[in-house]
Amino acid sequence: MSSRTWTAVDDYIVSSLFETDPALDAVLATNRDQGLPAIDVSAAQGKLLSLLVRIRGAKKVLEIGTLGGYSTIWMARGLPADGKVVTLELDPHHAKVARLNFERAGVSDKVELRLGPALQSLTELSSENAGPFDLIFIDADKPNNPNYLNWAMRLSRAGTVIVCDNVIRDGAVVKKDSGDANVEGAREAFSFIGSEKRLDGTAIQTVGAKGYDGFAIAIVD
Repeated sequence: MSSRTWTAVDDYIVSSLFETDPALDAVLATNRDQGLPAIDVSAAQGKLLSLLVRIRGAKKVLEIGTLGGYSTIWMARGLPADGKVVTLELDPHHAKVARLNFERAGVSDKVELRLGPALQSLTELSSENAGPFDLIFIDADKPNNPNYLNWAMRLSRAGTVIVCDNVIRDGAVVKKDSGDANVEGAREAFSFIGSEKRLDGTAIQTVGAKGYDGFAIAIVD
């Protein structure tokens, strides 16, 4: 099975199940034009995030890693009228592009973007008693996965859903001594979820337009 087939199936999923969405298409085009790396979630993955927000009945969402705001928009669209996504971004250029994308997609009133190192922003959120959040999506620098998961626990409550993206790494996650910091970060995410008694989780391998990867998902007991 080739990546070409995976992409074709993703295209089929979108064409069969989704309505045409010029706003989201424009977001991806803007991200490309502004030189952002093409590491956004796929449309099918974005829709899954939106559905998870709705399934959970979430009103407060935390996203660690904004990029151009594509996944943020999907989650914001799943929120009720009084819902909010707090999203954290390190890069000023990415943040500027994301804010423009939020305006274009009509979700600016549901999104609060915080600029700066995520660990610093998480400390500030904690000091402000901004939690607990109903759903937390972790999609930032992978070596910090255990730190982000630790903060996710501090900013959660019973019933909070935690999603950690890119944990399969083309299957390299099974390698104990890969020498790749991103793979080590993925392995540490598994170790954290598996050892944290308050978490009940699993992981899903995925193939599609973004290649072979996957995500871990857990609920706080």
